[in-house]
Amino acid sequence: MSPALPPLNWFRAFEASARNLSFTAAGEEIGMTQSAVSQQVKSLEMRLGVPLFERKARGLALTDHGRRLLPQVDAALGTLSAATGTFFTNKPKDLLTISASISVIEWVIAPLLPDFTTAHPEIAVRFIGSVWPDEFSRTAADIEIRFGSRKQAGPEAKLLGSDKLIALKSPSLEGSIEDLPLIEAVGISSGWKHRDDGNETAGRTPALFVDSYGLALQLAMHGNGICLVHELLAGHPLQRGLIEKIGKNKVTANESYFLSDKANSPSSKAFSKWIISSASDLLQATVN
Repeated sequence: MSPALPPLNWFRAFEASARNLSFTAAGEEIGMTQSAVSQQVKSLEMRLGVPLFERKARGLALTDHGRRLLPQVDAALGTLSAATGTFFTNKPKDLLTISASISVIEWVIAPLLPDFTTAHPEIAVRFIGSVWPDEFSRTAADIEIRFGSRKQAGPEAKLLGSDKLIALKSPSLEGSIEDLPLIEAVGISSGWKHRDDGNETAGRTPALFVDSYGLALQLAMHGNGICLVHELLAGHPLQRGLIEKIGKNKVTANESYFLSDKANSPSSKAFSKWIISSASDLLQATVN
């Protein structure tokens, strides 16, 4: 078995020190203190069993061992830099990563995003779509807009929009709430059976089942039946006349959409402020 390689930071400290012939200058270049650079170079020398520098009053001088090692270390670091550089060629300086419910991305953010990008052209946005609460733990995002309960979201998360469900159908679909097919989002604790509407839907079994409110809304918009979804998602399609409300009663949902600013940076604060304001405006479309 090959012996374990010394840590990469030791080689970086050696290479910077060799170019600058100064531990202090090397530390300033790679973001370390002079003593930390000196210690890492000393550790590398102890691992290799040879001195790499002569410590002089006015700086450093490479030993024969150091001069022999430097070209190989320089070449290795250059190879690593070139290999990783291909992944970051087009990466913007200010990249905001947002992990969000797919339904929110599709029905809330996407229609309004041009307003944000026009106001903040310096911010590039990367979206990671998720459905269930446990998926958010797998990503490291600046902002999370997760679907779940208040407990799952955490005490610092902000409710985005509302916690109410409303019934919707396509304007082209004729019929009443008593006889049109019902579309149910599964895996959610609030649904048609919780709607307090007298005898309108009492005892009826949904005809279509989906795994998200966004998909339920999509099916209803295309005339497949009546969906019961978060009114936050309904704002834009209601404004565009793609969907219409049916019935007057709402359901208080046990799960809602919550926003958490994990980065607390200028760009994440700007997006959070914008989406909270936009969500409030969208809800006005569901009032009438």
